[in-house]
Amino acid sequence: MDFELNDELLGLQAVVRRLAQDKIKPRAREIDLSGEYPQDIFEEFAAADLLGLCIPEEYGGSGAGILGLTLAIEEVTKYSNVLGLMLLLTRLATGPLMIAGTEEQKRQYLPGIAAGTSRASFCLSEPGAGSDVAGMSTRALADPDVEGGYLLTGAKCWISGAMQADWFVVFAKTGDPASRHHRDIGCFIVDSRQEGVTRPRVDHKMGVRGIDTADVVFDGVKVAPAQVIGGGFRLIMQSLNAMRPIVAARGIGLAEGALMYATDYVKDRPAFGQRIADFQGIQWEIAKCATEIEAARLLTYRAAWLADQGKFTKEYVAPLSMAKYYASEVAVRASGLAVQLLGAAGYMQDHPVEMYYRDARQLTIVEGTSQVQLGLISRGVIDHDLWWD
Repeated sequence: MDFELNDELLGLQAVVRRLAQDKIKPRAREIDLSGEYPQDIFEEFAAADLLGLCIPEEYGGSGAGILGLTLAIEEVTKYSNVLGLMLLLTRLATGPLMIAGTEEQKRQYLPGIAAGTSRASFCLSEPGAGSDVAGMSTRALADPDVEGGYLLTGAKCWISGAMQADWFVVFAKTGDPASRHHRDIGCFIVDSRQEGVTRPRVDHKMGVRGIDTADVVFDGVKVAPAQVIGGGFRLIMQSLNAMRPIVAARGIGLAEGALMYATDYVKDRPAFGQRIADFQGIQWEIAKCATEIEAARLLTYRAAWLADQGKFTKEYVAPLSMAKYYASEVAVRASGLAVQLLGAAGYMQDHPVEMYYRDARQLTIVEGTSQVQLGLISRGVIDHDLWWD
């Protein structure tokens, strides 16, 4: 068993680490406090060929895969979780296309994402259907004027990057709106400028400021046959399963960044005649946190490897969910410890640990809450004999 990354991945990691230290670290607090979209960093990512890490080379990407994107996000989120989200969005909306899209759809939409000339968002959550995907009410009715076309009506909420998106991947019910049958769900590509599409911005977020969040409303929006992906509920779950290690990477990067900052602080801060770092109780807390981060990293890298092998179907849900669950919970604990180690200073905006703490709370909610992940993990143990098949 080889735990070493190959030369290509190590090179990618080094490039992103330098970019994060040189470009992101100096801007992270400003982005958080202003809440303004960091177009300059997006352009830095494009120039460094980081927007197509998960996109195959034949569609303009680098083909570094989910593990490559995971490594990049980990480095970026040591300083800014919102910029880790910026990278994550390059895979979230393109995932359904890569899994179930036609060749024409892939050639039309993927190269623009990789080049940074277009952006996309993933529209799944609704006001009454977050974790309960089958409860969605957005409908896609057959277009009476176009064979194979649809008319899309409904509203999606909490859509990250929606204000910048050029197109959306939208999931909607194609059958009885009261039905909870998984086959009654379809997937569609919608241009953000189409008639009938509006996207009211959502303000006053607790954290992850700088990537706009919006509701996306569809009012009789025409969907041409060429914009239909299909796929149903299985496509939703495969898309989300493949995203688990990518979200987990945001957790381990944030946790590392918070612990690194707090450790530097306690090494310099005197109390009771010695450094805070010299107290055994403090050392134990740092050691426990570092161990949790390393465990989360190993879970995440393995999950990313599994996803890159196409192992994101139901038999492999448990290890994918373990990574997402554990890394996001570790991020909350690590950022909370960082605030505590800084004391009153940690509660102030003079230090970034309060930003880490606010941003971490998103991670236990998005792409499936911690409670949803625990349910999926338990099914892996109970229904699929996780360790003894």
